[in-house]
Amino acid sequence: MKIKLDPFVLSIILVIGLAYFFPDLGREGNAIPLDTIVSLGISLIFFSYGLKLSKHQITSGLKNWRLHALVQSSTFLLFPAIVISFYPFIEQGAQETIWLAFLFLAALPSTVSSSVVMVSMAKGNIPAAIFNASISGLIGIVLTPLWIGLFLQESGVDYNLGGIYLKLLLEILLPVVLGLILQQYLGKFVQKYARQLSLFDKSIILLIIYKSFVESFDEGVFTSVKIRDLIFIGIATILLFYVVYFITGYLSRVLKFNKEDQITAQFCGTKKSLVHGTVFSKVLFPESMSVGLVLLPLMIFHAFQILFISFVASRLSNRFRE
Repeated sequence: MKIKLDPFVLSIILVIGLAYFFPDLGREGNAIPLDTIVSLGISLIFFSYGLKLSKHQITSGLKNWRLHALVQSSTFLLFPAIVISFYPFIEQGAQETIWLAFLFLAALPSTVSSSVVMVSMAKGNIPAAIFNASISGLIGIVLTPLWIGLFLQESGVDYNLGGIYLKLLLEILLPVVLGLILQQYLGKFVQKYARQLSLFDKSIILLIIYKSFVESFDEGVFTSVKIRDLIFIGIATILLFYVVYFITGYLSRVLKFNKEDQITAQFCGTKKSLVHGTVFSKVLFPESMSVGLVLLPLMIFHAFQILFISFVASRLSNRFRE
């Protein structure tokens, strides 16, 4: 079986290369106002998210509460608990920043599009996947800043939770609510131009990644991180995924889920949203912290989860043919 690299993952690698060799566009004082473009782009991403959010799927999905409880507990409790268990062994400095990057990854919500696509490919419970991925994004607006705030305050960083929630309210939650209100008028438009809107979303994410890495390269962040630390980040990210994937699978069997629900629990419960991650990183972390380093575990996780889940979904899709 051939495994193709996701084009978006390749785009991320290319953008990081551009940030290193052609950083001028991402620097302060440039003629192109990237910060303004990104802020408007973020709001438009979540406006279209509100337009696509299915009210029917959310209300009807409440019935399968055990599956939803497992997915959301995995997303917002199991992931952070695993990362926090290593906190007593972390030293201040570069180690603490890397640990915070892992906590940020662990505290993020699931992603809608790839979760639903992979569950569909594996012949899992699609309505439950749509419900969990959709509701996860809304829960994350509340819970992700809380998890990060607990430990940023301990590290002595000025963390204004009220100001952060206000910014999240204006840039993210308000556009989602507006999208829901205008869904009956613009819903068909979103369906018709779904591919173009997806391309727009990815373009904004790539802009955020480009600017973050320009700043990180300018500040010499990665030159201060040892090669062994970068290797450790890669290995630890993959191990984190495998541990959660194993635990969600084990709990699915303990709870006696059918195969379709087990697929949904494992696929949705191990997903982390690169969209929310890149957006939240601009809001949650102070300017003194390197967003490029903070996003590194998330980008590795994103690439690996797509590769691994694609392989598993492809194998599971053949089970009815055997």
